[in-house]
Amino acid sequence: MSSLSLNETPVRTSKSFNINNIKLTNLELPKVIQEFNNTQIVNASSKIIIEEKRTPISLKYGLGEEQTKQVQTEANQNYKIAIDSKVNKDTEINFNFDNNNNTLIDNIDILANEQTNATIILKYESSKELECYHNGVLKLYAKKNSRINIIIVNLLSDISNNFIAIENTIEENANVKYTIIDFGGQNTVTNYYSNIIGDFADNTLNTIYIGKDRQIIDLNYIAELKGEKSNINIEVQGALKDKAKKNFKGTIDFKKGCKKAKGEENENCMLLSETAKSIALPMLLCSEEDVEGSHSSSAGKVGDKELFYIMSRGFELKEAQKLLVRANFNKILENIKNEELKQKVLDEINWRLD
Repeated sequence: MSSLSLNETPVRTSKSFNINNIKLTNLELPKVIQEFNNTQIVNASSKIIIEEKRTPISLKYGLGEEQTKQVQTEANQNYKIAIDSKVNKDTEINFNFDNNNNTLIDNIDILANEQTNATIILKYESSKELECYHNGVLKLYAKKNSRINIIIVNLLSDISNNFIAIENTIEENANVKYTIIDFGGQNTVTNYYSNIIGDFADNTLNTIYIGKDRQIIDLNYIAELKGEKSNINIEVQGALKDKAKKNFKGTIDFKKGCKKAKGEENENCMLLSETAKSIALPMLLCSEEDVEGSHSSSAGKVGDKELFYIMSRGFELKEAQKLLVRANFNKILENIKNEELKQKVLDEINWRLD
C-alpha cells in the first residue's frame, strides 16, 4: 500500500482550506507493468502521422514526481502524433481495458503544425467489475494558426484509479479546445496546464463529472496567459451523490505582457445527497494591468421549485434529477459530434444517476 500527495496548487493557500493538494492513502500501485495490447485506432489518416514512439517528458506542474517518473520509465503505450493538414474525420484512440490489459501507463505527444485542423478522441473504457489502473501524460504543442479539438472520455470502473497530466503550449492565433468527460475511478485525479504564449491564442476547457458512492475527484486546472489578446475559458459542470467528494482548483495567471487578455472560469456542482462534499478554489493571479478576468463557483442542492415543476409533469424524483443534471451538461455534450460516443456518454450518465 502507498500514500501519495498529488496535484499541488501553483500558489499555496491556507491549510484550513484542505485543498493545496490531494492525499491518497492505502493506494495499491501496480508493482509490475505488463504490456497493454488492447488499443484501437479509428479513422487513421495519412494527414495524421501516429508513431509508437517514446518521447522525453518534462512537465512544469504535472501530478507529482512519482506519477511523472512512472510514465517516463514504465509507459506501456507511447504515441507521437503529428498533424500536418486539415482532417475532416475524428481520429479515435480507444484504450479498452480487460482482464489481460488492466494497467495502462500512456505517454502521448501531439504536434499540431501550422494551419492544421483536427479532432482527436481519447477513450478509456472498462467493464463495471474490472479493477484498473491508468496513469498518463498528454502533451500538446499547437503551432501558429492551428485548430485542435481534444476529447477525453473516462469510462473506467468505480474501483479503478485514474491519473492524467495534460500540458499545452499554444502559439499565435492557435485555437485549442478540450472536452473532458470524467466519470470513472475510485480516485480520479487530473492536472491540466496551458502555457498560452501566442498573441490571439485561444484555449477552451469544458469538463463534466459525476461522483457516486465514495469516489474522489480532484481537478487542478492552471492557465498562464502570456500573449496579447490571448484567452482562456474554463467551464466545469458536475454532480455528486452518495458520499462522493470533489476538489476543484482553477488558476488563471495573467503574466506580464498579456495586454488585453481575457480569462474566465466557472464551476458548478449539483449536490444530490446530504453526504456529498464539494470544495472549490478558483484563483486569479495578475502581473499585467490591461486584462479582464472573472471566476465563479457554486455548489448546492437541486432546487425544490425545479423538481416540483418536473415531478408535477409525471416524473419520479430520480428522473427529475436526471433531467436537471443533463440540462446542465447539454451545452458541453454538444461538443461531441460522434453520435455513437455521445450516446455511450448519455447511457453512462443515466446509469450513474440511478
